Amino acid sequence: MSDAGQVKPRRFRVPLRGLIPAAASALFGVFLWQLLHPAPDLPSVLIGKSVPEFALPAIAGRAEGFSTADLQGQVALVNIFASWCVPCRAEHPVISALVRSGVVPVFGINYKDEAPNALAWLKELGNPYARIGADTDGRVAIELGAYGVPETYVVGADGIIAYRVVGPITQTMVDETLLPLIRSLQQKTAKAES
Repeated sequence: MSDAGQVKPRRFRVPLRGLIPAAASALFGVFLWQLLHPAPDLPSVLIGKSVPEFALPAIAGRAEGFSTADLQGQVALVNIFASWCVPCRAEHPVISALVRSGVVPVFGINYKDEAPNALAWLKELGNPYARIGADTDGRVAIELGAYGVPETYVVGADGIIAYRVVGPITQTMVDETLLPLIRSLQQKTAKAES
């Protein structure tokens, strides 16, 4: 039998040079999509549970750190931020306005940041935080169940985590979700104390 009458299938070869940039572009696209479209209502195993015990030192060059004890007896927000975080910069004016309103104190956890960078960021944008702890190794953020930065937790006066925001806080989120929840928690605290 002769092979002369048979058609051999052609092999299709894709050059690897083209696949590497395409794969890198696809990964960057996924990263960018996640950055711009965070999932604000990811479930947290800590909702309804106590804030994990922690005591973070101050950012080098500042006097006070931040610990679980600072949250006791008041409704508060805990915001995880970093100077290198672009969405943190976007939410900073919203957090600052919330603090200026006097409705609730906001405590900061500076996540895996270099002290000079964190201090410069706070100097440039202002410091709305009642206290800030330096989470240089990310351990406290992990214990809180944080996926990244920014993340914000609403903590009741009893130390129970009531709500979690993944991604930057917007004014709409403050008005429609956070303020009603904060006021409700504050009313419960006032009733329990009377």
